[in-house]
Amino acid sequence: MIIHLKNNLSQERIAAIAQQTESIYTKDSNGTDLLIASSKLKVLPAELEADVEAVFPMSTDIQLASKDYKQETRKVTIGNVQIGGDSRNSIVIGGPCSVESLEQITQSAELMKGLGITTLRAGCYKPRTSPYSFQGMGLEGLMLLAKMREQYGLNIITEVKDSSHVNDVIEHSDIVQVGAKAMYDHSILKACGKARKPVLLKRGFGTTLQEFVQAAEFILSGGNEQVMLCERGIRTFETKTRFTLDLCGVAFLKEYTNLPIILDPSHAMGYRYGVADLARACLAMDIDGLLIETHPNPEVAKSDASQQLNHEEFTAMFKSLEPIARAVNRTLV
Repeated sequence: MIIHLKNNLSQERIAAIAQQTESIYTKDSNGTDLLIASSKLKVLPAELEADVEAVFPMSTDIQLASKDYKQETRKVTIGNVQIGGDSRNSIVIGGPCSVESLEQITQSAELMKGLGITTLRAGCYKPRTSPYSFQGMGLEGLMLLAKMREQYGLNIITEVKDSSHVNDVIEHSDIVQVGAKAMYDHSILKACGKARKPVLLKRGFGTTLQEFVQAAEFILSGGNEQVMLCERGIRTFETKTRFTLDLCGVAFLKEYTNLPIILDPSHAMGYRYGVADLARACLAMDIDGLLIETHPNPEVAKSDASQQLNHEEFTAMFKSLEPIARAVNRTLV
């Protein structure tokens, strides 16, 4: 249940109501005092009615993210770019899997700038499956990304691996990416809830849609409304692709949630030959953005070499998206 409180209540009274209803307290972007209780609470205790403006009983713990609560897609502002809300923008986020050197990330930034793409991605803290794989450049890589923002006017997004560096990523990035392997880390989710900065939350590869959106609820209930959901493929019985891109799940998220939806065909496919086709299919679903990996020379990439497009392939793919964007009344940014 979502409870809208009247605006004349003291903090002591709010705390008492929160305790009685076992609720989380937050404020929305309009300054309304909210309490969010478990969806098991269906009826407000009668003695609290005088303190309450409105109540929204919910069928599941998908609550703040539910269209049953807020029908319109939430607005997310990234620099001077808006997605969601009344915007028809679809953001394209491009760049290498990892920051590897000044030369490599500079070439990537120049490509994004030349194509009119506003957001550069690259990992600095890499949650690798093997301890012997490249773990990222850490803070040094983050400073290189910040330099690209200053030099080229790009927004930057990079991933949080664990709570040891979450504050650095929040401080220096424009979008905080919570990766598939970190989706269940409540310390990261709660830090993002306090950050008031755009967050891209990736779906875990073994995560149900309910679990995925409930992870977003941790951020929303912390007061940060700027949350985007990212479908990046789930693990199925199939072995010929890295993962299986769940477009059926995307249809569900569009129908039932109020959060902007970004798709990542690179991690889903795992092989560059299929990424462009998947990107076109994703955009045709009228989604809010794409996350696609590209590297100046993928053959020597230190991570995920097989799925990264080279710059010529990325350019051709991007140009092929433009007529699809027009067909679904979208603008690529």
